[in-house]
Amino acid sequence: MSTPERYARHSAFSDPGRHGPLLRELDGIEEISRATTNLVLHYRAEAAMMKEERRDEIHSRWVETILDLDQARHPGPLLQRRPPGDRVAGCCRDHSLLAVAALREQGTPARTRVGFAGYFDPDFHGDHVVAEWWNGERWQRGDPELESGSRAFDVRDLPTGEGAPFETAAEVWTGYRAGRLDAADYGVARGSDLSGPDFVRLYVIQEVLHRFGHEALLWDGVGDGIQDEDADELAQLLLRADAGDNDADDQLEHRFRTDQKLTPGTTVIQFSPYGEPPTVVDLTRRPEAASGKEH
Repeated sequence: MSTPERYARHSAFSDPGRHGPLLRELDGIEEISRATTNLVLHYRAEAAMMKEERRDEIHSRWVETILDLDQARHPGPLLQRRPPGDRVAGCCRDHSLLAVAALREQGTPARTRVGFAGYFDPDFHGDHVVAEWWNGERWQRGDPELESGSRAFDVRDLPTGEGAPFETAAEVWTGYRAGRLDAADYGVARGSDLSGPDFVRLYVIQEVLHRFGHEALLWDGVGDGIQDEDADELAQLLLRADAGDNDADDQLEHRFRTDQKLTPGTTVIQFSPYGEPPTVVDLTRRPEAASGKEH
């Protein structure tokens, strides 16, 4: 049966390796959130400050690799200020996975959540990843990319549910299929190929993968063959699991581990938000950015 404690264990992607002590130095979610924005420069929102040689860092994938890159430039505590141009290029997935890694390193159950935020553009819901942790009584959701007090709502304790500032992919998909939401209002950019029903369905798959410790890059090729009816079932299981239905959580994990259309392999096709040709990535060999070695 699913219990919050299972989410205190690192995934292959959240494990900080030898950098664990740096994450254990951070005191509480406020310091953790400050550290994530100090380390990671958003490759789209902050593109003007990103150095050209940093652009491929968005594929770093593993927390240990992100911290390798950071420590090679700025060895020492994670709250010491990094000039924006020296931060590791990444996105919301990396901010939130770093926060989850720090929480897990300190023994707090935590996980990333994939969905859409309506607080960056008032007329559109952009794809987004936030962090969620067990506070002893419930799952508390927060956006480590935002500064406390920067919005009318509490960014460290986000409202939840359909229509909330951040909606999970399952909520959006279910609302769309019921005719309550227009899927064209959700994606990377209005009117682009990366918006609408197909994109929301893809993010339901991403939500399942992230929930069970496969914190994929948002441009990974995943869920090939998943149809609308499959997404309907997955979204319903996600919503029931979020409501506290442990049986639904167990069913969802069973699908994740046994459904060949959903189960991650040892390699993944990694696409590029820059429009570059896709590459095949071996997920069993994490590159060590600081030394150029692999293990």
